[in-house]
Amino acid sequence: MNKSLLQLYGLKWNPFATDIPIEALHVGDATEAFCWRIENILVREGGFALITGEPGTGKSVTLRLLAARLSTLPDLQVAPLTHPSATVVDFYRELGELFGVDLRPHNRWGGFKLLRGKWLAHMDSTLMRPVLLIDEAQECSPAVLSELRLLSSADFDARSLLSVVLAGDRRLTELMRRDALLPLGSRMRVRLPLEAASREQLQDTLNHLMRAAGNPALLPKDLVITLAEHAIGNYRVLTQMANELLSAAAQRELDRIDQSLYFEVFKPDASPRTRTRNA
Repeated sequence: MNKSLLQLYGLKWNPFATDIPIEALHVGDATEAFCWRIENILVREGGFALITGEPGTGKSVTLRLLAARLSTLPDLQVAPLTHPSATVVDFYRELGELFGVDLRPHNRWGGFKLLRGKWLAHMDSTLMRPVLLIDEAQECSPAVLSELRLLSSADFDARSLLSVVLAGDRRLTELMRRDALLPLGSRMRVRLPLEAASREQLQDTLNHLMRAAGNPALLPKDLVITLAEHAIGNYRVLTQMANELLSAAAQRELDRIDQSLYFEVFKPDASPRTRTRNA
């Protein structure tokens, strides 16, 4: 959204876009507690953490928030894995790039030793474990997840060399129930199960986003309630609907957004529930 349209509604940025500033994110109590445990415990003791939830419940937002907070800790290396569906060979290639280790894919044992040596050196100098963040972890193969477990432990599993945060939907939970991954599932030290949001939580999120963007009255109270009631407990659906309304109002250069625009944009045959079902 261009600057003139933002000025039309008294906004510093589009509050319903996906790339809002970190400081504008709405952080619930459970997410705040999870991030605190990662920042203050897991990075110092190592181990695995798990974020689970259906699409639109806030997994990626939590990782984004966590990455930003961890980046402020001095001497802590934070690495996001970008290709979770990789083979074991490509998994090692990406780890080598992330942690600055020259790995030879045909020599997995050599790569194994080099990575662990790098992490041990980091621990000895900073007393903190490097952090690996993996979004869409349900796409990881069991072989990659098992390799990660073996890579990150030492001294007969008494010492963790790495902090790993996995985020994924229910397929990740099902994956962890496989016999081959039960040892990994038992190592999850911190868990954040994200569920469908209540109407009150959705309303709080919209109100927070509008305040942070500079116009707490951008959407009237009755419209906030309507959006929360029709967002099927999903933050992504909520912000997408609000963004559609803001875009429609900007296109028409309306000076206010109200219920009449909602009924015009979201006709009964084009409700979010219908669109989600047909997607």
